[in-house]
Amino acid sequence: MIKSEERLSISIYLSIYLSIYLSIYLTAFIIYLSIYLSIYLSIYIYIYIYPFIIYLSIYSIYLSIYLSQVNIIYLSIYLSIYLSQAVHYLSIYLSIYLSIYLSIYLSIYLKPFIIYLSIYLSIYLSIYLSIYLSIYLSILVFYYLLFKSHRDPISPSVYFFFPPSSLPFFLSLFFLPINLFQYVWFLCYSIKTFSLT
Repeated sequence: MIKSEERLSISIYLSIYLSIYLSIYLTAFIIYLSIYLSIYLSIYIYIYIYPFIIYLSIYSIYLSIYLSQVNIIYLSIYLSIYLSQAVHYLSIYLSIYLSIYLSIYLSIYLKPFIIYLSIYLSIYLSIYLSIYLSIYLSILVFYYLLFKSHRDPISPSVYFFFPPSSLPFFLSLFFLPINLFQYVWFLCYSIKTFSLT
């Protein structure tokens, strides 16, 4: 039978493996999410500000026509070109700045949450797997000792509880008792065998 120290070491190894795996997986997920959001935000801001650029260009043309009546044609053309280019570059810089800020903010804000989630899931899964493994091995060892001490013919339904040794370990997991009635019946059969001997 597996000792408690071995079960504890298995649970510790499982928790360390799960914490490393979850931290790597969730960090990659946050990187992809920040890249996606930065690209989406830059495109969205550019599309949103582009009509404003067109409006300013039209307004600058109107301003140039208005100023041409006052014989300031060069100034109006310069202002129209300057305003359109300035707003265009402003939209690009604003989209890049907001995308970088959002990616940094998401990475900083979600990193503690990823660490806590990975630690919690690793501890929970390691405890659950260690309990399940200890119960399963205890039942198998009990049945093995029972059959070894009593070399009586075994009923065919017993193989649902104790699979043949020729099967692989992971395939024998499918032979575990599912029905509670069969489990109670087998315990009654074992008690009866003990009482007869």
